[in-house]
Amino acid sequence: SGVVRKVGSQVTNLKIGDRVAIEPAAGCRTCDLCKVGKYNVCMDGRHCTTQKTDGNCSNYFAQYADCCYKLPDHMTMEEGALLEPLAVAVYAMQRVDIRLGSKVIIYGAGSIGLMCLIAAKAMGATRTVILDLDRVQHRLDLAKKLGVTGAIAIAKDDKEDDLIRKIDEVLGGPADRVLECTGSQPGIRIAIKATRNAGRICLVGLGNEDVKLPMVDAISREIEITTAMRYNHNYPAALEIVASGYVDVKPLVSHHFDLKHVKEAFRVAGQGEGNKVMIHLVPRDTNNKKKFVN
Repeated sequence: SGVVRKVGSQVTNLKIGDRVAIEPAAGCRTCDLCKVGKYNVCMDGRHCTTQKTDGNCSNYFAQYADCCYKLPDHMTMEEGALLEPLAVAVYAMQRVDIRLGSKVIIYGAGSIGLMCLIAAKAMGATRTVILDLDRVQHRLDLAKKLGVTGAIAIAKDDKEDDLIRKIDEVLGGPADRVLECTGSQPGIRIAIKATRNAGRICLVGLGNEDVKLPMVDAISREIEITTAMRYNHNYPAALEIVASGYVDVKPLVSHHFDLKHVKEAFRVAGQGEGNKVMIHLVPRDTNNKKKFVN
């Protein structure tokens, strides 16, 4: 998120001083994919923090005006920044059509996994279970505060069948939908094996490049496997559900750092010591209409 300091001569939706949430992705806007609205998989697109584009750890960043969303006064800049992982989750919900009464597995309790939990509950999921390694118990504890039905800590010697049994106990049977947020082989295998016949799985996390999977099991039980690459026109919905108070994303923030301590921020995030790590380029609450409290 940021504050508009300069606008182009053709920009009409923003003015200097507007507080905005910034969608960091943009397609080339001319290819066939962009023309049909699939800018998130544009072959010549850019995404802030990728090798083609400088990251956000700088005082200024230029972005298309239609990728900047004005924040209402009652929303904080931190909540604006949190729209990015929430938009990922909202897109994943669409990809697997989570609906009222769904029983959902979320594999991985990082920022994306926790946002998937928030989004799944908002979409009507009635039973949810989240899994992650026992060394990040603090993330599972947060999931419990966010209202997950069951949180399973995975130990190094846990067997796949035992984990699936625990999942069934929490959900009362196989899952309807699975959000796999790690990209790991164990996670994708459990997603397939713990899903009911004709269930749906969305692969959200980027992990191992190559994995070995029980594809005969998936095919014979007609399990639908789809993927979600970031987001696709999901920022407006993410903004609306936060601005309306329908969901509260503030509890995800565990650490705050200023730009001088950005290396420590990346270390904390990389080691999994926190949940969502927030980096402030200006002193906290400088551009907030109300103080950020979580």
